[in-house]
Amino acid sequence: MSYKCSRCKRDVELDSYGGVRCPYCGHRVLLKERAPDVKEVDVE
Repeated sequence: MSYKCSRCKRDVELDSYGGVRCPYCGHRVLLKERAPDVKEVDVE
C-alpha cells in the first residue's frame, strides 16, 4: 500500500514489520493515497 509523507511529500511503502515512519525524513505522519476514481452515492 502506498502512502505519502506529510512533511517531505515523498512516496513511502510500509514495511511488513509495522514501522510507521518516513525513511527519508523520519516523520511519523503518513497520508494514505486515494484512488483517482470518483464514487457517486444515490440519495433518495
